[in-house]
Parts: sequence; C-alpha cells; structure tokens
Amino acid sequence: MNAPAKPVFRFAPSPNGELHLGHAYSALLNDRLAEAVGGRLLLRIEDIDVTRCTPEFEAAILRDLGWLGIRWEEPVRRQSEHFGEYETLLRRLIDAELVYPAFMSRGEIRAHIAEAETKGLRWPRDPDGAPLYPGADKELSKAKRRRRIADGEPFAWRLDTEAALARLPAPLSWREFTGETLAETQEVEARPQDWGDVVIARREIPTSYHLSVVADDALQDITHVVRGRDLYFATSIQRLLQNLLGLPEPNYFHHRLVLGPDGRKLSKSLGDSGLAALREQGVSPAEIRQMIGL
Repeated sequence: MNAPAKPVFRFAPSPNGELHLGHAYSALLNDRLAEAVGGRLLLRIEDIDVTRCTPEFEAAILRDLGWLGIRWEEPVRRQSEHFGEYETLLRRLIDAELVYPAFMSRGEIRAHIAEAETKGLRWPRDPDGAPLYPGADKELSKAKRRRRIADGEPFAWRLDTEAALARLPAPLSWREFTGETLAETQEVEARPQDWGDVVIARREIPTSYHLSVVADDALQDITHVVRGRDLYFATSIQRLLQNLLGLPEPNYFHHRLVLGPDGRKLSKSLGDSGLAALREQGVSPAEIRQMIGL
C-alpha cells in the first residue's frame, strides 16, 4: 500500500445517540489539526451495532458537524456496508488458528469466576475493569467446535492473545504524540495481554470494534488517529491486530476528555451536554469552542 501524499485524519462516531461536547472537542480537534498540517479529514460512521445504530442518529450527527463548521471528504464510509471486507480479515485469523469460538454465556462466565474467587483466586481484570474471559473453550477439539457451531450454539470469535503474541518477531509499541501540536512522539509499550482474549467477531456479525477499526484505518490510509484518552489502552489490541494482519501503523494522539459537572466522562444519555440541546438553547458554535477549550 502506497503512503498517502498528505496526512489523513478521521472522525469516527457511532450513530447510537446524539453527539455531546466531548464529541465536539474530538471532531473540532481533528479538523484543526488536519488543517494545520495540510492534511485531509474523513468521516467514518461506525455502525456495526445494527440494533442500536439508526439512520436518525446518523442524520443528527451530520447536522451537528455541519453546524459546527466541520467539512469532510465524501464519500462517508459506513461500516455496516463493509461486513464482507471484515469477514475476509476474520477468515485469515481463523485459518491461522489465532481465534477460537467462545461459547460461554455471560452467566457461565460469572459463575466460573465466582467459583474461582471462592477458592481464593483473584481473577484478573482488563484496563476497563472487566474480568478477563476464562478461555476454557480453547481446550475444545476442532471436532467439538464444529459440532457445537453446526448445532446452532451462540458463540463469539475471540482472539487467542497468548498464541498471537507468540507469533510476534519483536515487542509491540506505538507512536504517541505528546501534545496537541503533534510536534513530538514517544514510543509506548503495547500490552495486549492485559486484555486477555477479546472478542474479534460474533456469529451474526463478522467483526467487532477492534477488527473493523484497524481494517478501516488501513483501507482509508489513515496516518493520524486522534481520539479520546478513554481508548488509549485499547490501542494495544489494535496494534496486535495490525501486526498479525500486516496492516500499516498510524500515529496516535489520545486527547483529553471533556468531563461532566460530576467529573465523569460525558455520556450520550446526558442531555444537557448534547449539541442539539445546546443549539436549541441558542448556544453558538463559537461558544461551543469556548466551552471545550478550543
């Protein structure tokens, strides 16, 4: 894949709710940085969750971004239109025996962990605080896996992180910009093992956030991934997938989060920080920039 002639940035919201001030900060920062370095800004709609994402929310996103004065290149990439591309990458991981079908339900996972903890075992948790997947399914024979899949049992494809790390020729890292000027970078150690065996795809949807985002960043020639600090640790898993699939590595900048009055990360359920509600109250785009420190 040829290197792009210009730096390429992207803003990639999910249409499962309305944009809030945190989204405005990320979108405007991407727009400003792309302009500062003579780069391009792409818009990607991350709508693989077909049950929660709606055309109405997508229309609202486009309306809010236009109101903020952000301009992006057409066409807009919608992940729901590209499941075939993600399935091709998934098949490569399956053929390489780097993923396995995981059949444990949420209730079975909780019961397994609870039993272990009653025996004094402190169950490991990922950077978000969720318990790691037990991984007992990895011991199933190929015949048993095929039979259970053929019987219609629900399952998810999970990355065998230990096996994947064993394939690496060298330790993983990524380049992280140290400030909003994008003047300097530092190498950050990637620790995908902290996440355990993450979901890579599901039976009904042949992808996940991690798989689709690395695929899209590669296909769209993204050079600069500028996104919230809440996704900082997820970069470790994405760097692992990029390495396994032979995909290019972008530069990263995980910016500060816009927090609510209670000091917590903003949520799409918080109406008072929603851009549509603020616009209806008469707040201007210039005042939005002041509110978020831009």
